[in-house]
Amino acid sequence: MMMPEEYRSSSYAMAIQMRLVISFGGDGWREERRVHPTQLSVSGRSQAPDIISPETQVYIIVGSANKIRGCQQCKQALTDAFLIPPLWWADHIRKSNGYFGCEATRDAETTTGLNTWAFFESKRLTPDKSYHWSKINVFTRWLSAKNQTGILIFDLNEYTPHPCADLVPENHLLSDPFWVYPHILNSVAKLEERAVWAIRDQVRPIEKEQEVARPPNKRPQPNYRTSHDIARHAIHVTETLDVALQTVEHILENHRIYMSPGYSNPFQSHHDPQIWQEIQSRLSFAQNYLSSMRHRSSSNEKRLQNEIQLAFHMVAQHDASVTVKISRAMMTDSAALKTLAFVTFTFLPPTFICAVFSMSFFNYDQSTGWKASGKLWIYWAFAIPTTVITALLWNYWHRVPPPEQVQKRVDTFGDPV
Repeated sequence: MMMPEEYRSSSYAMAIQMRLVISFGGDGWREERRVHPTQLSVSGRSQAPDIISPETQVYIIVGSANKIRGCQQCKQALTDAFLIPPLWWADHIRKSNGYFGCEATRDAETTTGLNTWAFFESKRLTPDKSYHWSKINVFTRWLSAKNQTGILIFDLNEYTPHPCADLVPENHLLSDPFWVYPHILNSVAKLEERAVWAIRDQVRPIEKEQEVARPPNKRPQPNYRTSHDIARHAIHVTETLDVALQTVEHILENHRIYMSPGYSNPFQSHHDPQIWQEIQSRLSFAQNYLSSMRHRSSSNEKRLQNEIQLAFHMVAQHDASVTVKISRAMMTDSAALKTLAFVTFTFLPPTFICAVFSMSFFNYDQSTGWKASGKLWIYWAFAIPTTVITALLWNYWHRVPPPEQVQKRVDTFGDPV
């Protein structure tokens, strides 16, 4: 009862044509054909498209919603055939990161079935640090009169496995319009599990790198850019898991509203309570599994942030130790400079006196003693202004901004120049 292998390829979802697979009464997938949306005409609101045989229990159509949006006639034909709400085609819904919706369909005053639609996406990081998005976009139409289910799957790509590739309809469950969602959630769980482990496979090498012994005098060289890129992907993975969990909660809630024996619903008269319990149990298991993966994804984020902080602190610790060594060296130099300054100040007054008395302004004779020239004022006339000018120049020099090239080197301190 498996689908033909060639059907699983998303290459059938091309152009505006859609791939149709039909299951007859649980005997297996018996027919495949290409159809155009305009071929999906219906005779009434409580009927499946005319090309679907009345005996058909399950049929699957694969197509490209993005391309159908560009063809107004195709979009209208699909809307009429499956009673797709106009909101489903809206651009902001197309850009959403996940949702679930459903509504009962009616023909006059009679409730004829239930339409549901769901969207999931997942982001997977590849070993070479690139990434790709996988999206599961599903619309189902269930008719209560025949327990007939139509499944529309849109916009599959090479990174998204077919959510119904291994689908085997169970006849006793077809009276519940939510019977297909455990299968879809299983595909979602596989995508999310791969996404979470892909992040973990990037985090673990960073942790091992920190564990490798490093020479004490060698400065750590962490790759902050790569670590932050991985952290960004980890945040996206956690986001998709959060949205998937929220979507599953809405599926469970609507399943209780429309199918629970304890609620007043239009399908209760021909619905077995045990079937409701079985579907509810499967949906709850999917919710529990995705919740577990959400915790693992959160753990990946925390582990990565821990490694980023550790790398930062290791670099800061190394730089601090270098600063301490420089400070100690400066203290040694300061002590030497103090000694030189003391010697200089000790001999500076005698040196000045020697210099003054050795000038030609003074003359010593044994008979007449010391005589000073009347031109001694010339010395002070030059010495005092020169001292003042030197002090002014020194004060001005410290107020002048540094040259542009020097300022640029200061502003980019630590970067290669």
